[in-house]
Amino acid sequence: MNARLREIPYNYTSFSDREIVIRLLGAENWAILDELRSQRVTGRSARMLYEVLGDIWVVQRNPYLEDDLLANRHRREALVQALRHRLKEIDKRRQGNDKVIGPYEAAQAAVNAFERHFEVTAALRNRVLNTLMRHTRRDNIAFDGLARVSHVTDATDWRVEYPFVVVYPDSEEEMAPLVRGCIKLGLTIIPRGGGTGYTGSAVPLTPLSVVINTEKLIDIGPVEELVLPGCEQPCATIRTGAGVVTARVSEAAAAASWVFAVDPTSAEASCIGGNIAMNAGGKKAVLWGTALDNLAWWKMVDPGGHFMEVTRVNHNFGKIHEQAIARFEIRRFRKDGTTPFGEPELLEIPGHAFRKAGLGKDVTDKFLCGLPGIQKEGTDGLIVAARWVLHKMPAHTRTVCLEFFGQVREAVPAIVEITDYFKPGGAGHQAGVLLAGLEHLDERYVRAVGYATKATRKGESSGRPKMVLIGDLVGDDERAVMSAASEVVRRCNLRAAEGFIAVDADTRRKFWLDRSRTAAISRHTNAFKLNEDVVIPLLRMGDYCDGIERINIELSIQNKLALCDKLSEFLAGVLPLHRGDANLENEVLIGDRRLAAVAAVALVRARWQWLLDHLDLPLVQAEAQFARFGITAGVLSNRASEPALFHRLQDYSLRVSWKSELKPQLEAIFDGNLFRTVRERFAAIHQDVLRGRVFVALHMHAGDGNVHTNIPVNSDNYAMLQTAYAAVKRIMALARSLDGVISGEHGIGITKLEFLSEAEIQPFRDYKARIDPEGRFNKGKLLPGGDLRQSYTPSFSLLGAESLIMEQSEVGDISALVKDCLRCGKCKPVCSTHVPRANLLYSPRNKILATSLLIEAFLYEEQTRRGISLKHFDEFNDVADHCTICHKCANPCPVDIDFGDVSIRMRNFLREQGKKKYVPAKAAAMAFLTMKDAATIRLVRKLMIDWGYAGQRLAYRTARFFGLIQRQTRQPPATLGQPPVFFPPSRSQIIHFINKPMPGGLPKRTSRALLDIEDEKMVAVIRDPHKVSAADYAGDAVFYFPGCGSERLFSQVGLATQAMLYEIGAQTVLPPGYLCCGYPQIAAGEADQGQKITTDNRVLFHRVANTLNYLDINTVIVSCGTCMDQLLKYQFEKIFPGCRLLDIHEYLLEKGVRLEGGTAQRSSRYMYHEPCHVPMQTMPGIKVVNALMGQKVDLSDRCCGESGTLAVTRPDISTQVRFRKQEEIEKGADRLRTDGFTGKLKILTSCPSCLQGLSRYNDDGGTQADYIVVELARHLLGEGWMEGYVQKANNGGIERILL
Repeated sequence: MNARLREIPYNYTSFSDREIVIRLLGAENWAILDELRSQRVTGRSARMLYEVLGDIWVVQRNPYLEDDLLANRHRREALVQALRHRLKEIDKRRQGNDKVIGPYEAAQAAVNAFERHFEVTAALRNRVLNTLMRHTRRDNIAFDGLARVSHVTDATDWRVEYPFVVVYPDSEEEMAPLVRGCIKLGLTIIPRGGGTGYTGSAVPLTPLSVVINTEKLIDIGPVEELVLPGCEQPCATIRTGAGVVTARVSEAAAAASWVFAVDPTSAEASCIGGNIAMNAGGKKAVLWGTALDNLAWWKMVDPGGHFMEVTRVNHNFGKIHEQAIARFEIRRFRKDGTTPFGEPELLEIPGHAFRKAGLGKDVTDKFLCGLPGIQKEGTDGLIVAARWVLHKMPAHTRTVCLEFFGQVREAVPAIVEITDYFKPGGAGHQAGVLLAGLEHLDERYVRAVGYATKATRKGESSGRPKMVLIGDLVGDDERAVMSAASEVVRRCNLRAAEGFIAVDADTRRKFWLDRSRTAAISRHTNAFKLNEDVVIPLLRMGDYCDGIERINIELSIQNKLALCDKLSEFLAGVLPLHRGDANLENEVLIGDRRLAAVAAVALVRARWQWLLDHLDLPLVQAEAQFARFGITAGVLSNRASEPALFHRLQDYSLRVSWKSELKPQLEAIFDGNLFRTVRERFAAIHQDVLRGRVFVALHMHAGDGNVHTNIPVNSDNYAMLQTAYAAVKRIMALARSLDGVISGEHGIGITKLEFLSEAEIQPFRDYKARIDPEGRFNKGKLLPGGDLRQSYTPSFSLLGAESLIMEQSEVGDISALVKDCLRCGKCKPVCSTHVPRANLLYSPRNKILATSLLIEAFLYEEQTRRGISLKHFDEFNDVADHCTICHKCANPCPVDIDFGDVSIRMRNFLREQGKKKYVPAKAAAMAFLTMKDAATIRLVRKLMIDWGYAGQRLAYRTARFFGLIQRQTRQPPATLGQPPVFFPPSRSQIIHFINKPMPGGLPKRTSRALLDIEDEKMVAVIRDPHKVSAADYAGDAVFYFPGCGSERLFSQVGLATQAMLYEIGAQTVLPPGYLCCGYPQIAAGEADQGQKITTDNRVLFHRVANTLNYLDINTVIVSCGTCMDQLLKYQFEKIFPGCRLLDIHEYLLEKGVRLEGGTAQRSSRYMYHEPCHVPMQTMPGIKVVNALMGQKVDLSDRCCGESGTLAVTRPDISTQVRFRKQEEIEKGADRLRTDGFTGKLKILTSCPSCLQGLSRYNDDGGTQADYIVVELARHLLGEGWMEGYVQKANNGGIERILL
């Protein structure tokens, strides 16, 4: 039986039948089944057995299915009954075959265990709650599918077992008691931070595991200058919690003019605890080393559940391996966390013991002479906090970008030349210039990140370079730094490179941007790859790159040989012809073409096989046989000392090419319309085989020889996985042969364990057996059997292969949108629904993992005919609800996933399926935004805005007086699942709805009502008749689309916009009647309604353009970010030819409108809240508002929590989002008042929804929310600007034109 076949149903993973059978029944039963199937025995019985295993396997790996069965006894019993029925049928068909007894009994045992699992799980969950709730809040203990799937894997997507429970402690003090509780429960503890690991160190290996997530431990202390133990001089340090995101530490240090040295590529997602456990580094490691080199102190919980503190004594403030003896003081504490337990222990370690000589990033020694916590991958305790040494970066920095277009083997030595130039004794070092980072991208990475070539020169095979180096040069002498940068460029010019030097900060940041998107290498394999990082001595780096090129050439040729085999197989079968009206036999039509094609394939295959077999043949001998095989080659540019055939392939002077060698021959043989389908099959076969091609890509921290060696793999292609594994073994052997090591900063985890020798890993295992013999922390990790043999990864390709539901609904599109997710976590910092301290952990990464499982649950239940559980639709609703549709996640994502678009698709799917939750408040809000009748709008506005808002404010004041809302806003509860909003209203939801007051003091009437232009059959043109009639009038005609928020809700915004346009002499055309842009409907999942509104508006605007063709309308103005987003799709350039779409504030700035300071600056200070939907398109919003206000305006980050209708439809989620925004407002207000300022603090915005959201914080931050254009109107036109404008407009300023 072929182990690559997947006959077990519902298996959407990398596992073949073999791995599943071994996992569930044992290896001995797989051997029996394999033998029976090879003899064509037990065909039907085997299929029934596979169905049993398929059901068990899919439930085991999908917590949503498990929770559904756990909550629904009837469905659970029906499934178990079906499993037992199949086993009985197998027993009936056994026919005395004793070999079947073993698998049969094992399957019975598996079903029994499966049935018992649910009762055991329910009981254990109760025990876990009862135990852990003594030490932390109930909201911090999660059994739900989202929490478990978010913590089953890391950035690798390898999975072994789901954690039983996930715990999110609120504070450091909770850690030790929680660990003791977990030990009492018999659960192994997996420490976890950002989940950015690349070796599976945080992947649970046992189902009885608890993941303790540290993301709430985000306290960052001030930068303090302390005299460390054993040191004489003070140094700058900073204390951080284990959950602090690495980049936030860098920002805190930079704010105090210091540098935090630990800067891995994952800095925007990785956490401090993980940096310590993995001993992470980054580009600055070339200067100051990795985490270990920069730690002054760290605190952790040991396997006994007690706190332990480790302090570095006599810190050398540099690389630890350069110190003769490194000393650490270890202190242990009793249960209270403060009383010392025993005497301090002094651990002395020779500096050379930390790393292999010459390899500054070596992290393969897991023992490290028994130093706790560091480099242990969470196997000996849980990191809680740390104090770091900070450094001073020299005053001047230059970034060089070097693009190499020649041969890689000649370019790679440039790395050594550059590093030598800045080493002690080198000319750069003597000039006082240091190399602060040197990063490398190979040709494949250059292509994957979409690198924009800076040089006008082009490469030999394409416009992109073969290799890119990016480096930072630093020093205190600006001229010396610039001179060193020029010298680096000059030297690289000699190696066929073009060099560029960035001086200013923005350009330097732009140079580094491509380096941050390296994870995109696996975009084409649905984001799955094998991650192997090694450390190679710099002098051997060229040999390593040659070795990787050798592997790549072999893999490429092997893939093309497989293509030849597939083509031969196809040509031997029935060829599909486009017969038309031809009434002849196929063979007559084909003639001798089949034989000619087979011969052509055979000839080319023989040529390629000869090349593969003779790569090491001396080039002179090889070229002597070129004529025999019909090989033509170009000019040899490879300057190897002893050239072989390999070197010709390496420099592309000889190519193995389907496109030039085989494809033209086959197309010439099968030309004409008759053979069109044959040619199409050739192309399809090529694409299918090419999809299975394995290649190795490199990028590296070139300054210290740390090479990230990545192999993208399609997880549904079993043969491709095996080929990739074989390549990994060769890579590891290559690294060792060059005196390198097999791990540079990613650790060992489960992916590299098999490549460690017993001598290398045994000291750690002895240490583990001594301090944690029961496996209380990360059980099985780095121990025998803790490798990839039990690991699997999901496959989106298999998921979409068989289901009607994916073809007939949005689910297929949703799956396609999220399949490329790399799980890198770079979306977390910008996501409004990822606020761990507010119990909000719905980052796009987590939601994508959950979405893929829910899709799998839909497909499984669709195929089993037991019906899709309604609970899964509720869970799908839950994921879709936890998104503000801000689209901010798209920018940092290396593979351009926009979860806002995904959420919209999810909401549409739920609507199509009739499973979308009905929320009365949302329905009312959407109806108000959609209605067009003026009288109805006036009535609804009276009910909702005048009376409803007033009632909500009254409820807020009452609840605040009685202290009902403070606790909820101070520590928002979790929002898992859909809460009852109105029927019946829960007490907590009511408090969520009233815990922030609605705005008051709004205009009583809409702007259209004030100007008497509500008629939907009339177009209003507003202008100052005196200015327009002037002889020298040169004003613009603009089309202003107010949108719902600026017209129906906050009509002062629409009026201020019109007033400012009136003031500067523009002729303002308003569309007829009350209109909505359609975005709210689309974001809510009402795609049909949103599209209808868009189409109707476009038709209407064409009529307006035709009616007003005498006006040269060159600008369309908006005053709302969501309107801007939607109107960008209206194609206004086709409505008003040559027009542009601008925000009102950009337009006013362009026209020279701005405040000059003076009174406004003395009386008010400002912050600016940039809307999620940024309305300003030509320049950053913060620059626009600074220019307009004539004074410094600080940016206030994070979402306001209003998010259109979110605050009324899911006020519980809005409370969580506001938690983070309130912090930002309070910090910003404190900064503005540091000098004793007592005037008004205003927070300005450019979005009506945000204006409503920001006004809710007035009582908390002592701020006043307002619109930029309203503030401009107030200062430029006076306090009575609204009444004055309305009066002037109504006195001859409006031209009314009937459509």
